[in-house]
Amino acid sequence: MASNLAVSRLLTLFFLICYTIAAIVNHDFNISWVTAQPDGFSRPTIGINGQWPIPQITANVGDRVIINVFNGLGNETTSLHFHGLYMNGTSHMDGPVSVTQCTIPPGGSFVYDFNINQPGTYWYHSHDSGQYPDGLRGALIVNDPDSPYKDQYDEELVLTLSDWYHDQMPDLLRRFMSYANPTGAEPVPKAALMNETQDLDIKVEPGKTYMFRIINMAALAAQYLWFEGHTMRIVEVDGIYTEAAEAEMIYLSAAQRYSVLVTMKDDASSNFAIVGSMDEDLFDVVPPNLNPNVTGWLVYSDSATRPTPAFVNEFDPFDDFTLVPYDKLPLFANPDYSVQLDVKMDNLGDGANYAWFNNVTYVRPKVNTLYTALTSGNLATNPAIYGEHVNPFILEKDQTVEIVLNNMDPGKHPFHLHGHAFQTVVRSQEEAGNYVHNETFPEFPMRRDVVTVRPNGNIVLRFKADNPGIWLFHCHIEWHVASGLVATFIERPLDLQNTLSLAGTSFASPNSSALAIPTSHIEACAKQDIPIAGNAAGNQIDWLDLRGQNSPPEPLPEGFEAKGIVALTFSAVAALGGMGVIAWYGGLDRKVVG
Repeated sequence: MASNLAVSRLLTLFFLICYTIAAIVNHDFNISWVTAQPDGFSRPTIGINGQWPIPQITANVGDRVIINVFNGLGNETTSLHFHGLYMNGTSHMDGPVSVTQCTIPPGGSFVYDFNINQPGTYWYHSHDSGQYPDGLRGALIVNDPDSPYKDQYDEELVLTLSDWYHDQMPDLLRRFMSYANPTGAEPVPKAALMNETQDLDIKVEPGKTYMFRIINMAALAAQYLWFEGHTMRIVEVDGIYTEAAEAEMIYLSAAQRYSVLVTMKDDASSNFAIVGSMDEDLFDVVPPNLNPNVTGWLVYSDSATRPTPAFVNEFDPFDDFTLVPYDKLPLFANPDYSVQLDVKMDNLGDGANYAWFNNVTYVRPKVNTLYTALTSGNLATNPAIYGEHVNPFILEKDQTVEIVLNNMDPGKHPFHLHGHAFQTVVRSQEEAGNYVHNETFPEFPMRRDVVTVRPNGNIVLRFKADNPGIWLFHCHIEWHVASGLVATFIERPLDLQNTLSLAGTSFASPNSSALAIPTSHIEACAKQDIPIAGNAAGNQIDWLDLRGQNSPPEPLPEGFEAKGIVALTFSAVAALGGMGVIAWYGGLDRKVVG
């Protein structure tokens, strides 16, 4: 009896300590327009609370984060996604529009409320209509008092990389998804940025070791990164601690993160360049006046010069596939469910270029996929109700899930999975073709939440279905999200019905202890006349009747190809130009001579 009492007291003390340590991190965010000129060109930019760059969100493992959002943009809807956070138990806070929430309308308010139980380097950004490259992107850092590397550095620094456009995204997207761009050439950024600026100074002290948390927040451009005269030790990727690995140069695709330890020299007489260089392989055409590089400096001495970076003969980055997770989680063997996704780009009947998984290009459903799962009863396990254009895959409890992705496109693609980190068990070389099951798998595969597949190559990823929710899998080149390179994993939908509730509506969960989806989420839908129940077409009567669902354009006529669209486009432009000349000439005030 005495021993049981002692155990009880110890447990009570443990929970009291945890309660004391855990904090509530509150933010009030007014998302609105500001003016910024990080590369010298002034343009409207999306800021928060009148500032840009937007605030960093910082929390500790175990903290609760509450973010009260007001959409002050006036002319655009918005949302926030907390990239890399698993949102265990709160998948309705993940943020992608038409997946877990409705858009936040202009003048609308919305509450994000979730706990963080994972350390690491993350970021947050809009997940609505390709919006985040207009500025709505920032760092999210989760500190860990139990980090295995906590005694190996003196100070932490956050270093963001990004690309920057001078035109706003709605205009760029209209031009990108147009018959006038039949090859699907992505808009090329005007500049690369480091901490959302150029010519960045980072003050350092001799002999100290700094942990740089590096985040690529780009819309398109991957970047090579190196610290001249200094070696990096990689200790974390995408929130996963790794065994320390030395690197002279790393490659960060859009949305990837690294934490690296860099020890300063003992001599403080010189400063050293930090160089980021955009991967020009991602650009269909490289503009002749483009500077793909951005430079910052490790500043040991204000009086010393800031040197011009040395010329690099070739890019030779560290191969992240060779990283070993610190916890040495073994390979997930013998998958229970294998999903093959074949990537291609092609044109539809409107002449624009679309992206496809398995000949399906993603189109938003009329009802958020989460709300379809919550309101469909036992039909929630039938993928058909989620629509023909969302690429739905139903996952069962604790399945080992395998994604076999074949890239049938000549470009690189960084793929991101919401709600999970995956084991990267295969990544082929360029031009390897489709996966043919002939690989030797690593014993302890690298885990992360974004990985790049090489041109005409393949990747194989594995993860455990241990987190009920609606989780997107998509290319993190923002242009390819817009063109439809998205699939949807619907994980344990019947468990979702038991744990989440559209409380206060006729669709509330019968489980009275289910977590209530906040009123602000439901009101955001109501203000925009977006239904909160039904299949992908909004049908609550016949759940298999998808008439009226949102759909892509019709296919091209048989035998019609992109080169035909190009020829037709130029012919149309020439014809319009000719008619313009005729109209101009006909409008002249002519004099008759003679």
